[in-house]
Amino acid sequence: MKKRILVGLVAVSSVAALLTGCTGTSGDAAGGADAKPYGDCEVSGKKGEFTLQTLEEGKLTVKADLPSRGWYNGDTVDSIKDGVDYCILANIAYRSGIDEIDLQNSSFDGLIAGKAGDMDLTLNQITITDERAEIFDFSEPYFSSTAGVVVKKGADLDADSLRDAKIGVKQGTTEQIFVESTLKPSQQVSVFPGDPELDAAVAAGQIDAAVQDLSVALGSATASNGAIEVIGQYDSGQSMGVLLPKGSPNTAVVSEIIEQMKQDGTIDELSSKYLSVAYGVDPTEIPLWSIE
Repeated sequence: MKKRILVGLVAVSSVAALLTGCTGTSGDAAGGADAKPYGDCEVSGKKGEFTLQTLEEGKLTVKADLPSRGWYNGDTVDSIKDGVDYCILANIAYRSGIDEIDLQNSSFDGLIAGKAGDMDLTLNQITITDERAEIFDFSEPYFSSTAGVVVKKGADLDADSLRDAKIGVKQGTTEQIFVESTLKPSQQVSVFPGDPELDAAVAAGQIDAAVQDLSVALGSATASNGAIEVIGQYDSGQSMGVLLPKGSPNTAVVSEIIEQMKQDGTIDELSSKYLSVAYGVDPTEIPLWSIE
């Protein structure tokens, strides 16, 4: 099965765990004539065509689990200037006539639990589920995904033996639900607070495999310098959307902007520009495993 990878890869691994409590604003911190309101992102469409009701006038407040290779590129919040999600944010802001993005770090688990604090929205490769839709609003999907299987380089695992392996997942992800409810391995599933901890456990041999969103898995493998690799993927039938507070007046508008960016090719272009370089592999060549 070949998915729309260029408009369907999703969630990527964090490359550092040093960002708790940090906040950042797009452009140069000191402002001035050389400041870039949208970092290094190219924006398109008509500026101010849409209107968003934001927490602070002229500012888009965003929370995300940062950084995220290919999606939010950088080592700290302040250094993030591009990536797929960041540049989608830039285009949402631009098309809404907003010149400032206030990017703040939050744990993924805190985000999906509704404990991240006030924000206008987040793009963080978040899968749309019925349970999450009960407490949040979601835009129209902007990416679809599969679940990738990550192992230590050279590990002797395949689709048949995975169920008897010791599997790890990131807490609060749909991959945790997928593994526990659908894959149903014979050993107890190990749950980790973040991608760095999960990836480290794979590399150290503490677990036999990790199941992550495919793009997260590919990002993890790339960042590991060959220590871990992606050996398979499952079609989880999932899609990602922009997450907004429940009852947000901006949900329909953001959906309209996302649909416009899909139609005018912006999201495809961002995917091609940032994800292919970030992963260095064609995701369609990774074996698709089935659950029997």
